[in-house]
Amino acid sequence: MSRLRALQGYLLLRLLLAPLMLWTIVTVVFLLLRATPGDPVDAILGPRAPAAVKEALREQLGLAQPLWQQYLNYLGQLLRFDLGTSLTSQGEAVTSIIAKHFPATAELGLASLAIAFGLGVLIGSLAAVKSGTAWDVGGRLFGIITYALPLFWLGMLLQLLFAVNLRWLPLGTRYPITETPPQGPTGLYLLDALLNGNFHQLATAFSYLLLPAVTLAIVLSGIFERIVRVNLKQTLVADYVEAARARGIPEHRILIHHALKNALIPVITVLGLTLASLLGGAVLTEVTFSWPGLGQRLYEAIALRDYPTVQGIVVFFAVVVVAASIVIDLLNAWIDPRIHY
Repeated sequence: MSRLRALQGYLLLRLLLAPLMLWTIVTVVFLLLRATPGDPVDAILGPRAPAAVKEALREQLGLAQPLWQQYLNYLGQLLRFDLGTSLTSQGEAVTSIIAKHFPATAELGLASLAIAFGLGVLIGSLAAVKSGTAWDVGGRLFGIITYALPLFWLGMLLQLLFAVNLRWLPLGTRYPITETPPQGPTGLYLLDALLNGNFHQLATAFSYLLLPAVTLAIVLSGIFERIVRVNLKQTLVADYVEAARARGIPEHRILIHHALKNALIPVITVLGLTLASLLGGAVLTEVTFSWPGLGQRLYEAIALRDYPTVQGIVVFFAVVVVAASIVIDLLNAWIDPRIHY
């Protein structure tokens, strides 16, 4: 009961701190956008528009107000759960933009995370089991190299190899513009095509998803590989593993049912940090592959100086990361009884 109360107290503390974290992020993004060169009015009308027209639009958009007034107005909008209206999408609400583009980012992120987790655990396990061999050296090199790889460079390299030279996979985007994409309740093309029983759409969506998902997964997999290798090495020399060997339990059962299960506990903690890297990497991946997700939309909004859209997408990403970190901390404490809050 005392452990449950401690966990409830920790959850309450995190929930109380979450608004402070979000307010800090909102403030930093608000100030940075207005400190960088460029004018959204010029992006909308062009630099050669008459000064009177520019000034009228600036008044209409509220950009002529003092900075502190704009800031207070924006905080008031957020308190009403209003992310504002896009300056460049014909008055489209930012919440509508997020709802339209987030399924593409979610599908790319989930696929990348699944591939990265499987690849990292596999290579990390091989490196730990075959410690001191070429497998171990290769695993360490894999973790270092993939973590340091520029994501956009890797994406263009894979595009050049598999899309341009070999022509095995599409070069970019999410679905052919000449075909109707899968329709369904989730917005995830793979899942909607599966629910509809349309295997042609499923195969097409998978072929377009594979290259960007693998690109992002390769970069993220190094994180999992390094953690699994280090923790599995320590677990394989633990007393309970030696006792299992003494009882004659086969090595593969010791690895899967005893050592690997405990070695994966720290990986759960890293999932929260990986989610932040995943969203950041999704921006570069989506731009490289013209993937129509929130990352691509954020990049376009930054280029067009669309303040509300940039602020809204960043706030949404921040909420996702904060919520996921709280859930993962609680899940980690529930799985590992050694953790106390």
